[in-house]
Amino acid sequence: MAVTTRTSLSLTRRPRRLRRSEAIRSLVRETRLTPDCFIYPLFICNGAGVRREIGSMPGVFQLSVDEAVKEAAAAKRDGVPAVILFGLPDQKDPEGSAAYDPDAPVQSAVRVLKREVRDLLVMTDVCLCEYTSHGHCGIVEGDDIVNDATVEQLVRAALSHAVAGADVVAPSDMMDGRVGAIRKALDERGFDRTAIMSYAVKYCSGFYGPFREAADSTPQFGDRRSHQMDPANVDEALREVQIDIDEGADIVMVKPALPYLDVLAKVKERFGYPTAAYHVSGEYAMLKAAAQRGWVDEPRVMMESLIGIKRAGADMIITYYARDAARVL
Repeated sequence: MAVTTRTSLSLTRRPRRLRRSEAIRSLVRETRLTPDCFIYPLFICNGAGVRREIGSMPGVFQLSVDEAVKEAAAAKRDGVPAVILFGLPDQKDPEGSAAYDPDAPVQSAVRVLKREVRDLLVMTDVCLCEYTSHGHCGIVEGDDIVNDATVEQLVRAALSHAVAGADVVAPSDMMDGRVGAIRKALDERGFDRTAIMSYAVKYCSGFYGPFREAADSTPQFGDRRSHQMDPANVDEALREVQIDIDEGADIVMVKPALPYLDVLAKVKERFGYPTAAYHVSGEYAMLKAAAQRGWVDEPRVMMESLIGIKRAGADMIITYYARDAARVL
């Protein structure tokens, strides 16, 4: 009979001892992902009973206000504390004037959500791209996005969201000076408690494609390189964050998340400020497409992606996976 001899290396340190079971792995886990760090994006349209799935984003829908209330309430029950709203108006014009219509989808949804879903934190995206007939983030003169005239429109939009009851307004346009202008306008009109979450570092990314289908915001000409950041730049990102903090931002954001984890980490390390990351539509769509083909285990890669974003320094994560991840957790 063969005798198996068990040999033992003389090792002082054996890191595997702390990986032997889920109980001990949990005890020594360095990064904690919890549902209360998620922000759930919702696309709001006019009408009633509307729930249209977005082709490039399976499981994500364009929702009328009544359906958005149901979705937000379900997310809250799952443990997700916050939503961020994007609007889909029926009418668009070159100035994006529907962005500050008090009866537009976002403003209407804010009022109803604050009334119907207890303790829900309601954030609103502030940009013109969803409201302009040309699809750009601001007022266009020739081929140029005009900065200061655009900021005036953004201020009107942010104020209309605050009047409706938004807890946080989130300018995503990347115009110079918009955070300061919005903060000043909010304070002067008595909305000093309305917070600003600035898309401080928003890169000109190819990962936004599915969102542009969802929000019907594809530019009719040109691109957004004149205002969104060059993906090659990091020092510029830190300057942008510093400017927005100086202008009164309460939260700063890095967008997209996964391709820019190094930027996210540097922002958090440099400023120690409340920091958000947006796990954007293209990131979500890639995981969905790979999962549908059986190439990846979707729950596993979903959680791995979100943990990576949290580990890099995000205090909060905007993600279309918010409800799915909350249920897993």
